[in-house]
Amino acid sequence: MGLDHAEHRLAVIGAGVMGTNISALALGHGLSVTLVDLDEQVLAEAAQTIAQKLRHARLMRALPDVPHGRLTTTTVLGQVKDATAVVEAVSEVVEVKAKLLTEISRATAPGTVLISNTSCISIDELAEYVSRPEDLLGVHFMNPAYLITMVEVVRGSSTAERTMTAAADLLAALGRESLVINDSTGFVINRLLHPLINTAAMLVQEGVASAEVVDQLLEGCLGHTTGPLRTGDLIGLDNLVDSLQVLYERRGDESCRPCDLLLEKVRDGDYGRKTGRGFFEYGARLH
Repeated sequence: MGLDHAEHRLAVIGAGVMGTNISALALGHGLSVTLVDLDEQVLAEAAQTIAQKLRHARLMRALPDVPHGRLTTTTVLGQVKDATAVVEAVSEVVEVKAKLLTEISRATAPGTVLISNTSCISIDELAEYVSRPEDLLGVHFMNPAYLITMVEVVRGSSTAERTMTAAADLLAALGRESLVINDSTGFVINRLLHPLINTAAMLVQEGVASAEVVDQLLEGCLGHTTGPLRTGDLIGLDNLVDSLQVLYERRGDESCRPCDLLLEKVRDGDYGRKTGRGFFEYGARLH
């Protein structure tokens, strides 16, 4: 039997773009959230960002007509001990995720659903760092999580059926539609999407077409709602490069070797929407 809606106690680790997105989604559906980060200033800014995202979600009629859940912010990882589910939403770097997942599995009780929001790293690889691999699965929320209703759910080879059921119950409480896949580095979405964005960037790098023209062709000819380079800007070009490196190193696929233009933009701090500039210019930073 699944939890009643009010019994879900969600903890989110990492107060960056995806951490604030997932928190806003949960709060907007009436769930309480404990948001953990190492930096008090980051947490203070995150609370403001989440409030902005909730207003945006309301304007877009993307949330149910229920009272918002309660947000608690903390720098103490031990505060997740009573959570029914914990989502890690930190950088797409294996060492960072591995260390954190080890600490989370120690801090939580058996049966707590451990969710990695990884976009590319294999769940089986991450399972090596948790004490209870049966409690771990991947849930790939898209950005912005409070507007995109479909999620990619990744079943590791050790993931227990009860964990899959509990995760499905949580995602239903969040109003998400789940599509379950088996584990594979990059999963489905990013094995398709990331090489496409990289190739689009190569075309700009080679002078074949401008970023505007590349995106317009994908939108106008192939029906993409958003072109690949604006999508890259939304993901964050720094996150994109990290994910491409994971795909390239683990799969040996040359189409995933980050092109020079992407690497240059990341070196220059032009990460996309969140910094105000990527392949396109934006009016303000998006936290």
